Amino acid sequence: MRDVIGIILAGGLSQRMGARNKLLLPVNGVPMVRHMVQNYAAVATCVIVVTGHEAGEIEAALAGTNVVFVFNPGFAEGQQTSVVCGLRAAGADGVVLMGLGDQPQLTADDLRALLDAHQVADPARISIPTADGRRGNPIVIPAELRARLLVDGKSPGCKAFTRAHPKYVQFHQMKSAGFYADVDTPEDYIAIAAAQ
Repeated sequence: MRDVIGIILAGGLSQRMGARNKLLLPVNGVPMVRHMVQNYAAVATCVIVVTGHEAGEIEAALAGTNVVFVFNPGFAEGQQTSVVCGLRAAGADGVVLMGLGDQPQLTADDLRALLDAHQVADPARISIPTADGRRGNPIVIPAELRARLLVDGKSPGCKAFTRAHPKYVQFHQMKSAGFYADVDTPEDYIAIAAAQ
């Protein structure tokens, strides 16, 4: 198995879901975040979960797994702060597979397909899934570029860097809907639950 560090961003406020933390809602009989960890663990040598909002509940939902927890004290300032925490925790070696904790339609096979596409293209560039002009998640970040994503103090992380430096980015046509569907609202969750 290639050296892959999975990073799952699980620190958001989940505001559009209402009173419930979406990452704790059941998917295939387990909390959504646990379902995501199971998929990432099938392809990664190490899985880092970046927590923030309701960190204790997220950790409890992942009891018994081998994940590494990283708490983001600035989680209320947005996802970008969790990206930075995750990248700093990942160390210097291996490729990073960074994604969201609320993409339950993604499968381990989808993640393998993205990693394979990255490897056979240019493994020194950031790989982003795409379909019909939409960017998806997760993305694959080579070790050589991780430090560069943290240089801009005003706008660190992936989004600004990949748009400002297209020469370091490659897009892969990935058909699976799981790359482009996340759960933000009760309606999103109802649709996902109906498909289980």
